[in-house]
Amino acid sequence: MKSNLSHNKLFKVSRRDFVKIGALGSGGLLLGIPLACNKDKNAFLTGKPDAKFSPNVYMTLMGNGEVQLIAHRSEMGTGIRTTLPLVMADEMEADWTKVKIVQAIGDKKYGDQNTDGSYSVRMFYHPLRVAGATVKLMLLQAAAKEWQVDISECSAINHEIVHSSGKRLGYGYLAEKASEQPIPEESEITLKSTKDFKYITKKTAIYDLGDIVTGKAIYGLDVQIPNLKIAVVKRNPEAGAGLKSFNSDAALKIEGVTKIFKMEASGFPMGYDKPLGGIVVVANNTWTALKARDAVEVVWDKGINTAYDSNKFLLQMQQSVQKEGQVKRKQGNIDKALKDASKVIETDFLVPHLAHSPMETPCAVARYNSDGSCEIWAPVQSPQWVQQAVSAALGLEETKVTINVTLLGSAFGRKSKPDFVVEAALISKELNAPIKLLWTREDDIQHDFYHSNCAQHLKVGIGQDNKVNAWVHRTAFPSIGGTASAEAKGPSMDELCMGVLDMPFEIENISCESQDAKAQIRIGWLRSVHNINHAFAVGTIVDQVAAARQMDPIENILDLLGTDRKIDFYGMVEGFNNYNEKLEDFPCDTQRLRKVVELVKEKSEWGKSMPKGKGMGFAVHRSFLTYVACVVEVEVDDQNNIKIPMVHYAVDCGVPVNPDRIKAQFEGGAAFGTSLALKSEINVQNGAVMEDNFNNYLVARITDAPINTAVHFIENEEKPAGVGEPPVPPFIPALCNAIFKATGKRITRLPIKL
Repeated sequence: MKSNLSHNKLFKVSRRDFVKIGALGSGGLLLGIPLACNKDKNAFLTGKPDAKFSPNVYMTLMGNGEVQLIAHRSEMGTGIRTTLPLVMADEMEADWTKVKIVQAIGDKKYGDQNTDGSYSVRMFYHPLRVAGATVKLMLLQAAAKEWQVDISECSAINHEIVHSSGKRLGYGYLAEKASEQPIPEESEITLKSTKDFKYITKKTAIYDLGDIVTGKAIYGLDVQIPNLKIAVVKRNPEAGAGLKSFNSDAALKIEGVTKIFKMEASGFPMGYDKPLGGIVVVANNTWTALKARDAVEVVWDKGINTAYDSNKFLLQMQQSVQKEGQVKRKQGNIDKALKDASKVIETDFLVPHLAHSPMETPCAVARYNSDGSCEIWAPVQSPQWVQQAVSAALGLEETKVTINVTLLGSAFGRKSKPDFVVEAALISKELNAPIKLLWTREDDIQHDFYHSNCAQHLKVGIGQDNKVNAWVHRTAFPSIGGTASAEAKGPSMDELCMGVLDMPFEIENISCESQDAKAQIRIGWLRSVHNINHAFAVGTIVDQVAAARQMDPIENILDLLGTDRKIDFYGMVEGFNNYNEKLEDFPCDTQRLRKVVELVKEKSEWGKSMPKGKGMGFAVHRSFLTYVACVVEVEVDDQNNIKIPMVHYAVDCGVPVNPDRIKAQFEGGAAFGTSLALKSEINVQNGAVMEDNFNNYLVARITDAPINTAVHFIENEEKPAGVGEPPVPPFIPALCNAIFKATGKRITRLPIKL
C-alpha cells in the first residue's frame, strides 16, 4: 500500500469542504494531501478486500500563522501522531510551536488509517515530505510576487520567508496569498538535504506529552457524554459458544440496574469484527454493573472447541515437527548434507499462547441516535474497519457511523480488531441510549485474540570443514486466518515469511517446512507477530551452533551471513512476502545485517570478562524491514532470580525520523520481550483460558525489566522502516543465550523456568 503522488496530485480544499473539519477564520491556505492506497497490508490476516481510497489529508495554514495538521493515524504510545506531522513541518520550515495537531475521525478520505504492522512512517514519509515542500514553495512564490523579486532571492526560515535584503514576511501574512498560487508539480519540488533537517532525525517530545503527564489527555476510558450508562458482558469461557439459559431475577433487584439481555454468540470461527455474545448488563455505574453481572445465573452451551487443551495441543505440534512437513523453501540436497555432517545440532522449541494485555483494556462509548446514525468514541487502531464493522452490524450506511479516535493506552495489536466496538454499538441500539462498554482485566485476558502457540524443530549440520552445510527449520502453529476461516489449517506463506522463509544465512542445503495446526481459540496478531516464535528458535540454535563449532557467537553469525549480498527471496520462495513491499525497494541486505552486528559488538564491549552467575547473550534479526542486533547482560543468583542490568541494541531502520520515539520503542520493546520471555503464558483447558488477571498472567514488573537500555543507530539515508515491532524478536534469544552463559542451561521453551 504505497502513496503515488505522480498520479494523485495535491489539491486545494474548498472552504465548504473545510467546514467539515474546522473553522478557517478570515483566510488561509488549505491543501488536500493525496495518499492513495492500492492494497490492504493486512488483507491476508483479516480477509478484508484491498482498500480503494481517494484520501485527502488536510493541511491548513491559518491567517494567524497557525498550522493545523491532521493526524490520521492512532496514537498508542509510539509517538506516530507527532512523527508524521513533524515530517511535513520540517519540509515546510514551520515553527513547531505554531503547529496544532487535529485527530482525524475514521474516514476513507484519510487513506490507510490502520496503525499496525510498523507501517506508518515508511508509508507516509515521502508523500508528507513532498506535501511540506510544496507548501513552502507556494509561500516562497507568494512572497516573491509580493516583493516583485525573483524567487531565488527568497528563502524559508522558521515560519517566515526572508529576502536576501533582510525583509521578512510571516507565514500567516502569506497564507491567503499562497492559496492563490497554482499547486506546483512534484518535479518542481526540491526536498531538503538530510543535513538541513530541523526536526527529522532530531529529538522531539511527543505532542501530547504535557497533557499525558498532567492527566489531561483523553483515553477511551476517560470519555464522558451526557446520560451515559455503563455496560458489561458475561461471556461463555469457550470462544464462540452460546448459552442454554440464564436467570437475571436477582441481578435486576440491584438498585441502578437498567437492563439485562442476551447478545447472540457469533459461533466459531467468528472473525475479528463480531461480538463474542453473552449476557449484557447495563447499569448507572460500573460498580453496580459488575455486581449485577456476578448475580446473573447462566448455563453455558458447549461449542466445537470444548475439548481444546493448549498444552496437549502444543505437544501434538511438537510431535508433528519431528517429521518432514510441507516444504516451502528448499535448496541443495538436505538429506545427503545431514548424512555427511560431522556434527548435527537438533533442538525443539516451544512457545505458549500469549495475550496482549494492554494497560487500557478494550472499551468504547457508543451513542445510537434516533435519526438512525451512530457515533463512537474509542481507542482503536483501525477506525475505518471499525466504521465498516459497526455499520454492517447496525444495518447502516457507513456515512451514518462516526468513529472518534481517542488516545490508546497501549494496544500491541489488540485494538486493531473491531469486536468490542461492535458490541458497544449493538448495546446502544438495544437501549436507544448512550453507553460505555467496559472490559475488565479478566474480560481482556480471558477473551483476547491470542498469539499462536508454536512448536518448532531445527536441525543444523556442520561439515568436516567446520562449516554449516545443512539447515532444517520446521514450524507448526495455528494461523491467524483461522479466526476468520475454518479452511485455514496451518501457517500461511505470509506468516512463514516472518523468520522462517526469510532466513538470511548463506548455507548450501536448506529445507524450511510447516505442519498443519488448526485454530481452536481466537488467534490474532500481537506485537512482532510470528517473529517472536521464529527468532527465538533461530537466535538460540545459532548460539548452540557457535558452541559446537568452537566459535565466538558473533563471529559465527558473521560467518553464517556469508558474502555481502541482497537476497533474491523471490527466486527461492514462491509467493514470498516482504512485509508487503517489493524486494527491490526494501531488499534483504546482508551487509546491513553485518553492520548492526559489528556495531552492537563494539558498543556492548562484547567478549569482556564476566564473573560467575553473569553472562552476555547476542542475537540478530530482520523484521518489518528493519535490521536489529541485540546484546543482553544478565545476572542469575543462587535462587535463580534473573536480573537484566544492560541491553544494547544496534538498529538500522533507515532514516531514524524521530530518534527519541525510536529509543522509547526499543526500551519498551525490551520490557515487552522480558514479559514474554520470563513471565507470560496463556493456558487453555476444556476450551477456557485459565489465567484471568496479572496475578496469574504475569508481566514484567519494575524489578524484572532491563535496568538500562542503550540504542545505537546505523547512520544512513535508506528509506525509513518499522520500529515498533523489531525490538522484540532479537531480544528474547539474546536473553536466553545470556542465561546460558550465566548458568549453563539452554532455554528451549518459553516462558523461561530455571
